[in-house]
Amino acid sequence: MKRLTFLLIMTFAASAMNLSAEVHMSPLFTDNMVMQQKSDAPVWGTATPGASVTVVPSWNKVKYSATVAEDGKWMVKVRTPKAGGPYSMTVAEEGCEPVKIDNILMGEVWLCSGQSNMQMPLKGGWANVLNCDQEIEDAAKYKNIRLISVQRMTSSKPETDFPTYGDGWQVCSPETVRDFSATAYFFGREIHLKRNVPVGLIHSSWGGTTIEAWMSKDALAGVKSLGSQAEDVSKWPADREMRRIKTQEAMSAWNKIFAAYDELYAASTDFARTGFDDSGWDDMKLPGNIESVYPNYNGHVLVRARVRIPASWEGKEIVLHMDGVDDNDVTYFDGVQVGRTEGWKKVREYKVPAKTVKEGETVITIRIIDTGSAGGVVGDDASFYLKGPDGERLSLAGMWKSRIDERDVPMPKKPVNMYDEPYWSTVLYNAMIAPLVPYAIKGAIWYQGCSNDDRAYQYRDLQKLLIADWRQQWGYDFPFYITQLANFTRLQTSPCESSWAELREAQLMATKTVPNTGMAVTIDIGDAGDIHPKNKQDVGKRLALQALNKTYGMPVECSGPVYEGYEVDGDVIRIRFSSLGGGLVAKGGELEGFTIAGADRKFYWADARIVGNCIEVSCKDVPRPLAVRYAWAHNPVCNLYNKASLPASPFRTDDWPGITVSKTSRY
Repeated sequence: MKRLTFLLIMTFAASAMNLSAEVHMSPLFTDNMVMQQKSDAPVWGTATPGASVTVVPSWNKVKYSATVAEDGKWMVKVRTPKAGGPYSMTVAEEGCEPVKIDNILMGEVWLCSGQSNMQMPLKGGWANVLNCDQEIEDAAKYKNIRLISVQRMTSSKPETDFPTYGDGWQVCSPETVRDFSATAYFFGREIHLKRNVPVGLIHSSWGGTTIEAWMSKDALAGVKSLGSQAEDVSKWPADREMRRIKTQEAMSAWNKIFAAYDELYAASTDFARTGFDDSGWDDMKLPGNIESVYPNYNGHVLVRARVRIPASWEGKEIVLHMDGVDDNDVTYFDGVQVGRTEGWKKVREYKVPAKTVKEGETVITIRIIDTGSAGGVVGDDASFYLKGPDGERLSLAGMWKSRIDERDVPMPKKPVNMYDEPYWSTVLYNAMIAPLVPYAIKGAIWYQGCSNDDRAYQYRDLQKLLIADWRQQWGYDFPFYITQLANFTRLQTSPCESSWAELREAQLMATKTVPNTGMAVTIDIGDAGDIHPKNKQDVGKRLALQALNKTYGMPVECSGPVYEGYEVDGDVIRIRFSSLGGGLVAKGGELEGFTIAGADRKFYWADARIVGNCIEVSCKDVPRPLAVRYAWAHNPVCNLYNKASLPASPFRTDDWPGITVSKTSRY
């Protein structure tokens, strides 16, 4: 009798334990989710190998079943109805407690990805959108917009799970929308309002990141330098904690070496004083790459330049601005250290104390610490300057004196950060995109590019490859809409070369050659002084116009004028456009932003006029023109629109090699 009682107790306990177990759902399947309407939507998770899992949705009561594979994974495809809801869905492993997912809506699901301008929230410590408080308050009206944000993480292998910010899908509200991607939200809101359907927004972005970080190993296999980098990443430890430990150990050893070098420079700063004799030093163009003078060198390079401080600045605080230094810097003004920064992606804004600012000649010295591969001062000439007390700028671009300090020897290359550095090929695809596959989505919007501007020619291929890669992973050619880089830095004052213009060209080329794509032009809504412009409402709206027209077939103008071709007629070049939107318009006066060149490839400001659906461009200084460029600068002068009030994309008629043609890798 005692044995029977014991067996009954054990059987009951085992049964209770089994009933308490639950299938594990992908983090994409939570209360408040949106599923793509009228699709065969994959539903998946993990459970006991060999067990049977059933999924029963409330909208059709159909029982979908799958047998769990040996690796514990299972998946079914559930037919979804037209937009509506709310619905529920029950998921259970045979003999276990079921999982119920409530408040499910059917609608349109969009993946939203990129770097910081996609990451930028409606309101936060580092950026606020226009009219942010009112926009946040108004979010209470849109409960049928649902939001989910993937936590920013890296991985060396494609993951299946991911952590989210918040508890899975969130109902749109003032509380949930505040920290959400502003571009994604305003895009989704426009789709919701114009289509009158629920909208689900999957946000997966990370500021400052390169496009190759968002691509799979297979996609990068044939890309020069990046393919081998992706292969190296795949050999890192799969375990995140092990990557942290190995990175910490390697960095600790490297930092000891770095500290020893640093002490040498801290002991004496004579090299930074105005009276120091640098006549025997080398010449180096800055902004620029130190390897132009010191090939294959990693370590400390000293650079010095004499500048003349105007009398009106004396005794007033000024600012030394650099878009970045690759990799680290210590910067001095007349021997006084005014700034020190680690990290090549960080903009430098060093305040020079008022007592240090004196009329006349002084010297600026930068100790550049290159920890591996390319090094130097980052950016274009317009981004390297002293800013006076009233905002006036004194350019620092030009020839500097440079020297590898005689006390120095090349440093060992800085160890790879395998733990949380997001710039390496594949690491964000693995952690932040792969786990989303194959969730049923309508399409994707993309806002990225400035972190690849120094490799804009390569971006021509990378943008196309990323689109093809993601479509292959999902198994269908979903719509893909790109945000072209906005205007940024000082307003253009003369014809110039520009890595940002070349990157915009690469984005335009992708949308003209890859089917089912489009681009939101934002050349008129950027901010000269802020790489994160606050007008995200128009960014989202212009992306939505692409989707409303091309994906949903609505009769709306979705694009400004797009360059289609040209012809030379004597001393005039005639430009043809598509996406006329009712006709070409010069907003605010005469046409601006056109430059023209002849065989010498020297560009001059041009006269431009609208003639029907074309623009005729000429210049008295170029009697035999060969090429025209429009809005060709980081922050160009430009005012060409169509009558739908949408701006023209920057373009050029020539294919002359640009300034980024030979760059293929950051590392």
